[in-house]
Amino acid sequence: MNRPEPTNEFVVKEFARIFGGEFRLFRAPGRVNLIGEHTDYNDGFVLPFAIDREAIVAARSRADLRVNVHALDVGESATFDLNAPAIKHGSWIDYVEGTARSLHKRFKLKHGADMVFSSSVLIGGGLSSSAALEVSIGYALLSLNNVQYDKKDLAFAAQRAEHEYVGIRSGIMDQFTSVFGKANHALLLDCRSLEIDFIPLEFDDAVIAVCDSEVKHELASSEYNKRREECEKGVEMLSKSLSGIESLRDVSADDYSKYAEILPETIRKRCRHVISENARTVKAAELFKKGDVSAAGRLMFESHRSLRDDYEVSSPELDLLVDTAAECEGIFGARMTGGGFGGCTVNLLQPGSLAAFKETITREYAKTFGFEPSIYIFQAADGASEIALPGTPTLPTDFAVSDM
Repeated sequence: MNRPEPTNEFVVKEFARIFGGEFRLFRAPGRVNLIGEHTDYNDGFVLPFAIDREAIVAARSRADLRVNVHALDVGESATFDLNAPAIKHGSWIDYVEGTARSLHKRFKLKHGADMVFSSSVLIGGGLSSSAALEVSIGYALLSLNNVQYDKKDLAFAAQRAEHEYVGIRSGIMDQFTSVFGKANHALLLDCRSLEIDFIPLEFDDAVIAVCDSEVKHELASSEYNKRREECEKGVEMLSKSLSGIESLRDVSADDYSKYAEILPETIRKRCRHVISENARTVKAAELFKKGDVSAAGRLMFESHRSLRDDYEVSSPELDLLVDTAAECEGIFGARMTGGGFGGCTVNLLQPGSLAAFKETITREYAKTFGFEPSIYIFQAADGASEIALPGTPTLPTDFAVSDM
């Protein structure tokens, strides 16, 4: 089920074959979330890092506002005009067109583009392949139009594509990580203030392994939106006793303990996860700063139990991966990562235990489900940038862009 990793050379070659002529090359990464799941759309805290897997886009500007785009991974093409009404397709096209239209609405773009793209980010694995695509497309369009912008504008445009064109009411974590990622660091992101604290991830005694269950259950999208509605219902009910709260971010553990009984059981469980997960995320960031991977790992296990029991977004495949990891020598922590209902787990373990970990996970998973998971070691990477082409002068990656 693994796709070969796209290379710059492959994307360059295919652009020349399909469109010909000059072009520029752009990239944006996926992400792994260490802890802080389903907290971003509750104004909470998350702790993701951008990974060294990315969407790569070759693009050149057009004199008109037409966008011609070819998806190399599926061999499909699409064309749309930013001056014409939008049409939703229910496919990858919506991520591209939604981002382009969000940026056009904000900046009144003067140029469309010819584009080809490919991605090495697992699709449906909870590693934010959609944000990598949105941000890479958006970065390319803004650069080709020579737009002066704040990096947050790019992240928000990508998020609007999810909300308005794809129909997923996602938080801001995925897009912010793809834009603001920093090599060898995680981002403690406050999803209310949008402040970022970069947390070093250079450990001598630990590596981060990601296990792909190779499964994505169909109910993921609808259940994601349902969870958000349940959290909003919890805030509505709690606000009758707690004046001034706007989201679950505003509810302390003590407040929750005092008023939890007024909530229906399902809503109560959803709120308990978000409130406890915020506390775990802030604490985990402090522990990673200190290099205490053992204590941080225990919080990862706690997070998974909360996601499984209170938020109910895990799956048999994810539970088996985490339960098996817990029995492995040298493991510090493991949890599902991403929206849930399949996808991946993230594991923190001793480097010397990696070979045995891979063997055990593969054997036990195949014994239960009849096929093997994929296991990856990811490094924390930088956020979106332009890729310099050999022999071609390229603008700096921060051209026409202001940081937060």
